[in-house]
Amino acid sequence: MDKKKYFSLVLVLGSLTALGPFSIDMYLPGFTGIAEDLNTSVSNVSLTLSSYFIGISAGQLLYGPLLDRYGRKKPLYIGVIVYILASFACYFVTSIDYFIGLRFIQAVGSCAASVAALTMVRDLFPVKEIPKVFAKLMLVLGLSPMLAPTLGGYITADYGWHMVFLVLTFMGIAVLLASKFFLPSNYEPDTTISLKPKPIIKNFLLVLKEPQFYTYAFTGAVAFSGLFTYVASSPVIFMDIFDVDGKTYGWIFAFLSISFIGTSQLNSYLLRTYSSEQLITFGLRLQFFISVIFAIGIYFNLLNLYGVIAMLFLFLGCLGLCNPNTTGLSLAPFAKNAGSASSLMGAVQMGLGSLASVAVGIFVTDSILPVTIIFIGSTLLALLILHFGKRNILQENRLND
Repeated sequence: MDKKKYFSLVLVLGSLTALGPFSIDMYLPGFTGIAEDLNTSVSNVSLTLSSYFIGISAGQLLYGPLLDRYGRKKPLYIGVIVYILASFACYFVTSIDYFIGLRFIQAVGSCAASVAALTMVRDLFPVKEIPKVFAKLMLVLGLSPMLAPTLGGYITADYGWHMVFLVLTFMGIAVLLASKFFLPSNYEPDTTISLKPKPIIKNFLLVLKEPQFYTYAFTGAVAFSGLFTYVASSPVIFMDIFDVDGKTYGWIFAFLSISFIGTSQLNSYLLRTYSSEQLITFGLRLQFFISVIFAIGIYFNLLNLYGVIAMLFLFLGCLGLCNPNTTGLSLAPFAKNAGSASSLMGAVQMGLGSLASVAVGIFVTDSILPVTIIFIGSTLLALLILHFGKRNILQENRLND
């Protein structure tokens, strides 16, 4: 594959994966304004974030079998069209209940893009290249948390929060056109795949039985729930506890995203010397250590705004180191069921993310300590899953040999 084609593929696939994060991050600076306009609380507005995560989790399971049965393009087009319509409806919303529902529908549409992107990486690139491709996708994807809240802060300040969803509508249209004209598909639809519930569930169970899948998919998902915790709690941390304005919040969010992007790209170079397994183990151990130091600093009131930013910067860097590797290793065993595998992986990740965001809405009101406790708990659980899962992988390999 020549460099020009390689670059264009990564760019288009990156734009597909970025659609969801833009939808999550761009409206965060408007939380206070949304609460005022819809006569509700910021905690209730955070439920629109939770409903989005739940919608993505449910949608992942929907699109996996569709992508395997009908090919990659048709389900992708349908999902993005649903996203466009839901985003446009959000522009006119006047009720928090309708807003929560529309965000769910918007998420179901957007996750077609992310599932298709992950699946097509497995279709279009050799297995050995997958972690490197995912690292490059993280670079494109990483621009979204840098640009989205900053852009959203200025749009909200100058035009109101409703305008954010009009911008997202046009983004959806752009992604749809890019997918149509610039994204190839070499996957032949598998007409033998049934869309009845029983065989679909059976297919998901076959994926779940693969030790390499459940070890790295659940390790990555549990560790990555820390990102959802950070995203959901960041408006409270910065705009409520530290009382920064929406524009400043956007710039802080953008700065912190540099950490996640930077380590994702560093991962490509580290893979020349170290294995994905080694990088995951190191990243999780470092993440646990940083989380404990963060909690101690908050408990003893040792951290001001800049100290909190520094600790979050280090924490997010660990996530950028782990995520491309856990994703690549999760999908590596699959060719025929790549769509089902990627959708199941995404469902697990978003499902845990929605639980984390709900926990934030319940426990994070006027203190950062609950955030650090969630960081510690999720990282420790990820380490335990990795430890026992690797034993099962070794045992499975011995049986196959």
